Amino acid sequence: MKVSLSWLKEYIPVGLAPLEISDRLTMAGLEVDSVEGLYDYLDNVVVARVVDVRKHPNADKLSCCTVDAGGDEPVQIVCGAPNVREGMYVSCALPGAVLPGDLKIKKSKLRGEKSCGMLCSGSELMLAADASGIMDLGEGYEAGTPLEKALGISDTVFEIDLTPNRPDCLSVIGVAREIGAFTEPMGRVKLPEVVLPREKMVNESIHDFAKVSIADPDLCPRYSAGMLFDVKVGSSPFWLRQKLESVGLTPVNNVVDVTNFVMLETGQPLHAFDFDNLAKGEIIVRKAGSAIDFTTLDSKEHKLESDMLMICDGERPVAIAGVMGGVNSEISDATTRVLVESAYFNPVSIRRTAKKTGIATDASHRFERGVDPEGTVYAMKRAVSLISEICGASIVKDIIDEHPLKSEPKTISLGTEALNTRLGTDFSCRAIGEILKSVEFGVEQTGENQLDVLVPTFRVDVVRPEDLSEEVARLWGYNNIKTSYPLVPAKGKILAPVLLLREKIRQVMPGFSFFEAINYNFIHKESCDRLKLSESDKRRSVETILNPISDQMSVLRTSLVPGLLETMKRNNSQQSDSIKLFEVGKVFFATQKGKLPEEKEMIGGLITGNRTEQSWFSKKAIVDFFDLKGVVEGLLNELMIADAQFLKIQEGDCPYFEEGFGAVVKVSDKIVGSLGKIDGVVLKNYGLKQDAYVFDFDLAVLLSLMPESIQADPLPRFPSISRDMTFIVDNQIEVGAILGQMKVLAQKQSLIEDYFLFDVFEGKPLKEGKKSLSFRVVYRSATKTLAEKNIKKFHTNMSKTILEKFKAHLPE
Repeated sequence: MKVSLSWLKEYIPVGLAPLEISDRLTMAGLEVDSVEGLYDYLDNVVVARVVDVRKHPNADKLSCCTVDAGGDEPVQIVCGAPNVREGMYVSCALPGAVLPGDLKIKKSKLRGEKSCGMLCSGSELMLAADASGIMDLGEGYEAGTPLEKALGISDTVFEIDLTPNRPDCLSVIGVAREIGAFTEPMGRVKLPEVVLPREKMVNESIHDFAKVSIADPDLCPRYSAGMLFDVKVGSSPFWLRQKLESVGLTPVNNVVDVTNFVMLETGQPLHAFDFDNLAKGEIIVRKAGSAIDFTTLDSKEHKLESDMLMICDGERPVAIAGVMGGVNSEISDATTRVLVESAYFNPVSIRRTAKKTGIATDASHRFERGVDPEGTVYAMKRAVSLISEICGASIVKDIIDEHPLKSEPKTISLGTEALNTRLGTDFSCRAIGEILKSVEFGVEQTGENQLDVLVPTFRVDVVRPEDLSEEVARLWGYNNIKTSYPLVPAKGKILAPVLLLREKIRQVMPGFSFFEAINYNFIHKESCDRLKLSESDKRRSVETILNPISDQMSVLRTSLVPGLLETMKRNNSQQSDSIKLFEVGKVFFATQKGKLPEEKEMIGGLITGNRTEQSWFSKKAIVDFFDLKGVVEGLLNELMIADAQFLKIQEGDCPYFEEGFGAVVKVSDKIVGSLGKIDGVVLKNYGLKQDAYVFDFDLAVLLSLMPESIQADPLPRFPSISRDMTFIVDNQIEVGAILGQMKVLAQKQSLIEDYFLFDVFEGKPLKEGKKSLSFRVVYRSATKTLAEKNIKKFHTNMSKTILEKFKAHLPE
C-alpha cells in the first residue's frame, strides 16, 4: 500500500517529519517498507534562464538556445518547443537526470548541433498537464536553483507492508486514522463532505431505469448503485492523474480514474458499468450456475466454475464479482450513461474465485480481506459526485441500496484487570477508553473495571477482548510496556534417558574417528537376500511402502547394515577407501496387516580400509576384526557398561558375517548385539571389493545396562604389583572364557585390581592347534604396600585352576 504525505494531509493535520511518521506507523503495526521523495527524479533539474535563441541551421522546427543553468558558462540546448524565448525562466534537465518514463538525459548532438540538456514541459516533469511547450516559470528566480526548491514542491511517499488482518488501512483515510492516534492532540479524520448538487440532478429516479436483485445474499449481503447521464469520457484532470501516479496506478480515463481514486481513498472497491450495455437495465448478483467462459477487462478469457459469484445483467454475466469486470460492459469513449457499483462481498468467496482464476486485482485484494459493509453508500456517493464534477455529467435521482443481510454493530465486554494482566500494565478505564477512542472505537464504562466497546464496522479484525488488548498495546507503544519476568525461575525439563544416550554416543564415536551417517529408513526390497538372511529370520518381516520414492527404497529397513554398506559403496566410488561410520536410527518389523510396524532403535557402525593413513611415521595396515572390537569395548566403557563378553556367534544368527569372524556381545545375560566381518558373497552382492567390519547394537538394551549413578573411588595411596601368567591352550578355547573364570576367582580376592590379556602367540615352536595366551594380574591394597608373600599363594591357586579347567599347560 502506497500513500503520499500530501494526500494524508487532506484528511488530518500532520506536523511530524516523514521519518518520525514512518517509525510511529511501524511501531503501531503498520510496517513501513520505504520512505521516498515523490519528486526525487527532479534531483538534476534546475531553473535556467534562456540567454539567446536562434534557429537551428539544419531543422525548421528546432531552436538552438543558449541557457544559463547556474554553471560557470552558459550551455547550448537544442529545443523544439514553439514558446521558447529570450529571457524566459524555464525548467532544465541537466545531463545525468532521469525523468519519468526512465528518460535519461545526456549530452548529445541533434542534427549536428551540440545539446547539453533538455528544456522540459510541465507534462514531462509530471508537474502540469500542458505538453504543448516548455514550462514558463515566470520571473523572480535565480538560475541554477534546484527546481524542487524554487517551486516549493515537496512530498513523501510511504510504502506500507500491511498484514492481512488490517484491511481498514488499505486506504488513505485508514492510514490517516492511524496517524491521528499518535499526533498531539489526538486528531480525528475529517472525511470529505459528499454533496450531490441538486442543479445537476435529473427528475427521473434510478428506479425508473435500473433494478438490482441479489440471488445469493450470503455471498453478497449488500449492493449499492448510483447512476449518471450525459457522461463525457476523456482524460482526467491533472490533480487526479497525479494522485494515482504518486501511488503507482496508471490513469485510464476520467470515469475509471474516479473509481480507482475513491477505492484508494476509502478502501471500498467500485466498478463502473456502461449502462447502455446492461441488458434490460438489470443487475443480478448470483452464482455462475454452470461452468462458463468469460472475458475480463484485460481481454483474457477465463473458465469459471459454477459456484463463483457473478454480476449479471438481464441476459448474461458482465463481471466476476469483486474481482474484475467484463469487456462486454466496460467504459469506452462512447459511453454516456454510467452505473456505479459499490458492494460488500463475502471475503472467502472472493478469495476462492481470485485464486482459482489466477486474477489478482486491487479490488480482490481488498474484498478478500474484508471491507466496511457500512461504507458502500458513502463511497458510491463520493464517486458519483466526482464523476459529475469531472465529467460534466447529470446525476440520476435516488440510489439503489439492496441490503438483505444487515450487519449488526459488535460490542465487546472488556475487563480492564484482564487487559492489564495480559499486557503487564496498570491502565485505568479512562486511559484505555481514550486510547481506543483515538481510532474511533465507541467506549462506555459499565462498571468499576469493565468497559463495553463498540467496534467500528471498518475494523473487521476485532472480534474478542484479546484483539482490544492488542489495540491498546500497539497504540500505547510496545516499547512503553516494561519487560517483566516470571517470579518463579524457569526449571528445565530433564531429558529422556534415550535422548541423553543418543547424545552421548554422538560425542563418543567421533573420538574413535567415526563420522555419523544419516541414511533413509527405506532400503531395497532385495536387501534381505543380499544379506543371505534365512526365511525364518525376523529381519525378513519387512513393511512394504505403498508409494516409494524410488524402486531402490521400497521397504522399511529391518537392519542398519544395508544402509551402511550402501554408504560404503558410495564413498568407495569417490575413491574414499578408508571409512569409519556409525549411525543411530530405527529399524522396523512388520506386524499384522493394517497395523503400524514394531520399531526398535539401534546403533550400527562400519570400518574398512587402512588403520591409519600411510605416512613417514607409520606403515600401511589394513583394519581387522580386533580394530572394531576395540571400538566396541571403548564405547561400552564410555557408557559405563562393564563385564562385556564377546561370544562366538551361533550359526545362522548373522549369515552376513564370514564364518569364524563373528561374535555376539553379552552383558549380564543380555544380548547387546553383534559384530563381525562381512562375508565375501555379501560384499559382492553390494558391489564392494574390500573387507568391511560392522557392529549392530540394540539401543534399548544398552540403556538398560547403563548405571543410574556413578560412584567415584579415591585415588590409590599405595603402589600396585603385577604378576604375569602364560598358558598353552587349544585354538578353540575362547579368551573370554578364561577372563570369565578369572573374574570369578577375582571376586574372592579383594586385592586384585585388574586383569587382562596382553599377548597372543601362535606358530612354532608351539604344536599345531595350540596358542599361547599371556595374562597380567594387577594387585593393590588400600591399606599397605603389598609384598610377594601377600599374593603368592592366591596367584598360584588361580594359575592351577585355569590349567585344570581349560586343560592348559605352562610353557616349557
